[in-house]
Amino acid sequence: MAVKASVQKKTFIFSFSARTSRGPMKERHSWFIKLWEDTDPEVFGIGECGPLPGLSAELNAEFETTLSQCIGQINSASISIQQLSSAATSLASLNEWLSLLPLPVQLNDYPSVRFALETAFLDLYHGGKRMLFDNDFLKGEAIPINGLIWMGGMDFMLQQIEIKIRDGFRCIKLKVGGLDFEKECDVLQYIRRKYFRDDITIRLDANGAFKTDEALYKLKELAKFKVHSIEQPLKKGSEYLPQLCKESPIPIALDEELIGVTHRSDKEQLLERIQPQFIILKPSMHGGLWGSEEWIAVAEAKKIDWWITSALESNIGLNAIAQFTANYTINKHHGLGTGGIYENNVPSPLRIDKEHLLSGRGEWDLSEV
Repeated sequence: MAVKASVQKKTFIFSFSARTSRGPMKERHSWFIKLWEDTDPEVFGIGECGPLPGLSAELNAEFETTLSQCIGQINSASISIQQLSSAATSLASLNEWLSLLPLPVQLNDYPSVRFALETAFLDLYHGGKRMLFDNDFLKGEAIPINGLIWMGGMDFMLQQIEIKIRDGFRCIKLKVGGLDFEKECDVLQYIRRKYFRDDITIRLDANGAFKTDEALYKLKELAKFKVHSIEQPLKKGSEYLPQLCKESPIPIALDEELIGVTHRSDKEQLLERIQPQFIILKPSMHGGLWGSEEWIAVAEAKKIDWWITSALESNIGLNAIAQFTANYTINKHHGLGTGGIYENNVPSPLRIDKEHLLSGRGEWDLSEV
């Protein structure tokens, strides 16, 4: 009796015109890893591997070949359920065990592959029921989420804002740096004037779009609109970022800055040097679930707050991230509201009720993955 593996690619189609700071997106590719015991193929664990173009260094011309080689090595390793049961007692022990498998890559360099393997192995360990952790999320606990406003023209963005607030969202996240700055300020002014009674929390994401010589001025202008925080105002690696974190009237959150930082000592040094107010974690980019757990431990030791967000995963990846998030005290909005962005998302029990992500209604349909 041994664990067997397979991988299948699926293309998800956006249900709207999705524009990001890296250009428009019409579709997104994910690879799904399945794991099962050879005596019972109907019971399987599944994990989503979805590196993002332009952000994930692992996504190169050889990625699919490398992923297939990983699957081949798992099939050749004669892994037993007993071995998995011994390893899956914690994320740390699971990743120590994964590092000993004869994979053709270092998982530190392939965070989305690590995320998919963690998810699939934990799912299989818990009986192939799409349960990774025995916490309250699958028992009905809701996770508050922010409403993401996609980039576009003024009318498009204002329409999204109106829909989100009408649907009950009290924390919204907007991209800045992609439009004329004055127009972006006009959008924020519109929110504050129209919804002044609703106590809306505004989060911003600059995706590194601000130039060094204009960043502080823009942050001071944006602060007039009572902004909660801004993600990555400067490009990754900017020498000015530590100074900006000290001088900014808006709390700064790091996102892209964390990508590729894999060793605990390097994480500690980065946060000590830059001293942001927040970090934002995407498991498929920041070292999988285990890497995210380590980032949280390092940040909390330095009194730096954090939240978790998905990276446009399908419902399979979103389910894993939500369950991981529920391992912690839920006292803030997380970025887990991307479940409805695809025309052909995987049918699942996940649903959004006002500004909350929940699980419990409906069934999984994995016939297409």
